[in-house]
Amino acid sequence: MEVFVADPIRLITAALCGLVILLFLIIKAKFQPLIAILISALGIGLISGMTVSMIVDTVNKGMGETLKGIALLVGLGSMFGAILEISGGAERVALTMIRRFGEKRAPWALGITGMVVAIPVFFDAGLIILIPLAFSIARRANKSALYFVIPLLAGLAVGHAFIPPTPGPVLVANILGVDLGLVIGLGIVCGLFAMVFAGPVFGRFCGERFAVPVPEAYLNAPDYDEKKLPSFASVVAIIMIPLFLILINSVFQAIPSGSGIDRLRPVFTFLGTPFIALLLATVAAMFLLGVRHGYSRSELEKVMTKSLEPAGLILLVTAGGGVLRYMLQDSGLGNVIGNAVAATPLPIVVVAFLIALAVRISVGSATVAMTMAAGIVASMPVVSGLSPLHLACLVMAIAGGSTAFSHFNDSGFWLVKSLCNLDEKTTFQTWTMMETIVGTTGFVVALIVSFFA
Repeated sequence: MEVFVADPIRLITAALCGLVILLFLIIKAKFQPLIAILISALGIGLISGMTVSMIVDTVNKGMGETLKGIALLVGLGSMFGAILEISGGAERVALTMIRRFGEKRAPWALGITGMVVAIPVFFDAGLIILIPLAFSIARRANKSALYFVIPLLAGLAVGHAFIPPTPGPVLVANILGVDLGLVIGLGIVCGLFAMVFAGPVFGRFCGERFAVPVPEAYLNAPDYDEKKLPSFASVVAIIMIPLFLILINSVFQAIPSGSGIDRLRPVFTFLGTPFIALLLATVAAMFLLGVRHGYSRSELEKVMTKSLEPAGLILLVTAGGGVLRYMLQDSGLGNVIGNAVAATPLPIVVVAFLIALAVRISVGSATVAMTMAAGIVASMPVVSGLSPLHLACLVMAIAGGSTAFSHFNDSGFWLVKSLCNLDEKTTFQTWTMMETIVGTTGFVVALIVSFFA
């Protein structure tokens, strides 16, 4: 590809114009995010003075380079989550955790359950599956529904934002070139702190301050027939397959050669490749959660094919973010931003968080915020000199900024409002604050870790 050099002032002007175009198209014109992102990226290229042929090459490169690292993971993850959903695996995890923790510590059980379930299941689906259980406990305990719903929401938000193989952190890790095992390990650490503060702790505060009754639609909900649910051990074991294999691969890669494991290293390198690990988990789920519980192979095929519909949207928006990332990089804007950041006293982790947060507040979509922030950060020259752990901290910072301050332009805000029968003010005081605690806590933990990276 030809080398492009432009005046820094023109590049900054192009970036600002691109951002204004993006915000206008999404917020005012109500364009679909993919169309808005592509138009914004093309605008940046044209205004910065890139040739038409270079813009086209950059678009093609952005689409291809982004999708090749995430397409299989999103598709396999969607099918895996669909099997877990129809089999009742999510309900089994929740019921078992609540039974073992006891009803008095049910908020902790719901928070942990949300974290586990959100790894293979999309946030919206996980919430719709599990919220009846939270309402059922609230009804029996005669407490505000938020006392139990907030921890569940926090767990789901944490699992969805911080822990691969969910699409968000996988996307950011792929753009920044970070080992996924390292991201999983750090994501669990950041996620646990975020879940505790945003879940049981903040949930108790919300439960005491806001007397929210259980919605009438859930007052007479039937109990689960546990005889039809899969075993807790099988569900957890299947969910842990990809995490375990990816983590083991990362550990083996860190052990120096000649230490007696050289023969095993290629085996775990293969098994720990993210799409191989997730493929094995999906196949295991097909037989252990699907076929063994009465679903025919044709029924499973229909369910798994149906699950790919939302995956297509996620992949296209993600690819659009990749186009934006390479447009910023190839136009030279990354160097300009990187030099400006280098002149400030702010750590790069803080900068990454603030960029993601600004997009999240403006646009509302966590996926768009992650793709834009990761693209801008990846285009900065300083990133190439960071250690793997420092890069993993950047992933967590971007995930945190893309989670915080969910408000009226986020679909999650309205989903929680409708499910819990809340007014806008209460939703803002509870859901928005919970998301902000999740995002900022995860970011703060990542920032602390980055000082030792």
